[in-house]
Amino acid sequence: MFKDVQQVTEALRGQQYIPTDEISTVVFLAQQLGKPLLVEGPAGVGKTELAKAWSGASGQRLIRLQCYEGLDENKALYEWEYAKQMLYTQLLRDKLSDLLASAETLRQAADRLGDEDDVFFSERFLLARPLLATLLSDEPVVLLIDEIDRADAEFEAFLLEILSDFQVSIPELGTVQARHHPVVVLTSNNTRELSEALKRRCLYLFVDYPTHEAELNIVKMRVPELSDKLARQTVDVVQSMRRLDLKKNPSVSETIDWAKALVMLNADSIDETTLETTLTVLLKHESDVQKARRHIQRGQSDDAYRGRNRGSRSEWN
Repeated sequence: MFKDVQQVTEALRGQQYIPTDEISTVVFLAQQLGKPLLVEGPAGVGKTELAKAWSGASGQRLIRLQCYEGLDENKALYEWEYAKQMLYTQLLRDKLSDLLASAETLRQAADRLGDEDDVFFSERFLLARPLLATLLSDEPVVLLIDEIDRADAEFEAFLLEILSDFQVSIPELGTVQARHHPVVVLTSNNTRELSEALKRRCLYLFVDYPTHEAELNIVKMRVPELSDKLARQTVDVVQSMRRLDLKKNPSVSETIDWAKALVMLNADSIDETTLETTLTVLLKHESDVQKARRHIQRGQSDDAYRGRNRGSRSEWN
């Protein structure tokens, strides 16, 4: 348990996650209030990483449910291992014969068989998926429901019982309650509007792309072998590219990947050749690559016209 907001900040930093004051405050409140945390924002700003860092900082196991279109409760909650059930039945066939042999009527036989339901419909035949694994865990866990906006509205409605009461109804077993109150983090890239019912059950946090200073600190922490000069140039370029109205802006993880690539290339500055040959580490759509290259070339033409030295640094400041 985190004692205060400052401890949250220090614990997350210990997991190489640099939180804003707002992030640390909302994480602390979610823990204190025992409420799920809904984190929205553009793809690649560290929403999933926040859940992973929370798990590492608290020492609790992370259970992840990756959402997608068509996800239903059976895939998220549990499956019955029917093959195992059939094998178990075959192995116990002689015992069943003995049990039913003295039954005088069909009803009596059915009643005797019904008395043994808990043998054939029990947790031994239940294959727990992430949601049920969370409820049945013998120790507190962090449940990450990733990209909930990709799932259908029907699945979102199914989650309400779990998020409200941390329990779920299974026809064969009845109501299963959480053995420990889990930490629940839901992430959304905001591709569709989530229901008000879901939002009411959660604390809300919007995570945007980091400021220049914050992203620079992230790069220095995650790629410490990068020089200060090159780290600043790296962030200059990425921050400028996010102003180009691209199909997909470079994410923070792609900034880190690019910084690592520059280290591997033994680059000491981001010149024209380095920038153009490594653009695809940052940009994942050809239209974005072409737009960035035109922007670079336009900036170089402006530099030449103004009689300044050629090079990319002035363009990205």
